[in-house]
Amino acid sequence: MNMKKKIIVIGGGFAGVQLLMKLDEDLFDILLIDKLNHYQFQPLFYQVATSQLEPASISFPLRNIFKRKKNLQIRLAEVYSIDYDQNQITTAISNFNYDFLVIATGCTTNFFDNSNIEKNVFTLKTTYDAIKIRNHIIQTFESLISANSQERESLLNLVIVGAGPTGVELAGAFAEIKNNILPKDYPGIDFSHFNIYLIEGSSNTLKNMSNFAKCASKKYLQKMGVKILTETLVKNYDGYILELSNGKVLNTKTVIWAAGITGNTISGLPASCITNLNRIKVNRINLVEGMKNIFAIGDIAMMKTPKYPEGHPQVANVAINQAKNLARNLKKILLNKETTEYEYKDLGSMVTIGRNKAVVDLSFLKFKGYFAWLVWMFLHLMLILSVRNKLIIFINWAWTYLFKDTSLRLILKPINDKSDAK
Repeated sequence: MNMKKKIIVIGGGFAGVQLLMKLDEDLFDILLIDKLNHYQFQPLFYQVATSQLEPASISFPLRNIFKRKKNLQIRLAEVYSIDYDQNQITTAISNFNYDFLVIATGCTTNFFDNSNIEKNVFTLKTTYDAIKIRNHIIQTFESLISANSQERESLLNLVIVGAGPTGVELAGAFAEIKNNILPKDYPGIDFSHFNIYLIEGSSNTLKNMSNFAKCASKKYLQKMGVKILTETLVKNYDGYILELSNGKVLNTKTVIWAAGITGNTISGLPASCITNLNRIKVNRINLVEGMKNIFAIGDIAMMKTPKYPEGHPQVANVAINQAKNLARNLKKILLNKETTEYEYKDLGSMVTIGRNKAVVDLSFLKFKGYFAWLVWMFLHLMLILSVRNKLIIFINWAWTYLFKDTSLRLILKPINDKSDAK
């Protein structure tokens, strides 16, 4: 008789993949449900968007990752709702029953209920988003060659909204492209008029990092030519005119939104266990508030602890370690053993701004510059899943470093494709 419990995991990101790697196949029948057939390494999306890496370098087919997991099934589908009374989920392809359900759906972009902004900006939450940005940016430079004086202004203004890690890394990467690559590719264009704006609502860049990191990152970006507008909010954007809270108006066809996130919740859970930013309230073992067999891990989970009364930071380290802890606890639950509460160990934060430029925040040490940049590269390389992809990324990075160039500036879309148009 098969006494294995049926567990469904929704989401194949950092948290979901790590959980599936650690779950005991002897105890569970496992089903992974995701809308995509691949795992995406989100910290390097910006390098795809800026033509430094190919999408395949940071994307990994889920079936290949789990090919040795004989007791794991994968289904591509959108999950519509959860019926926690019947222990069932409804998806686009079928209904599935579970003994345990784990929600690892992560977060999506927060547009703060502004439909114009949502419709007209670029986002960076998927590999496809990164490809869209790459296509658009390269097409923009091609359009500059024949643009009239009125069009040129909007083409020469690139705006990034949000000066968190994603925004800072994007701004630094685009600044390096402006300074090192574009003048060689387009010798007839004066790129001194190409403006990169970084807009932030708070008083500085990297608001969740140390003052050391804030000041260092701002100085790096300004030295690279990035125009930083702090304590400034976006009021509206119609695809051509960007209106700011300080009264400034920018003509631009390129706005990349990195200003906030909100949870990818699934309907059916009680409203009482959902926060105002659509995160799911969980206890110290990631059990959803008011549920007996539904768990949430990663960015979607809101866990309050004495050290983190407002919840943990939404970073990969939290997602990975919550998943590991939950895998152990699910086994303990089946064996009627005492579970272990999750305790976040902050290993620090790091952000790269460009060639030889990065900032690292550790609890005991803060540093910047070339060594910080090497640390950032090494740790991100170690997090890449396959040896093949580690090697490909390393070769790309080495080539870019030595020659200040890449060969990846390709517009990859059908000639008649209008889907990327803004």
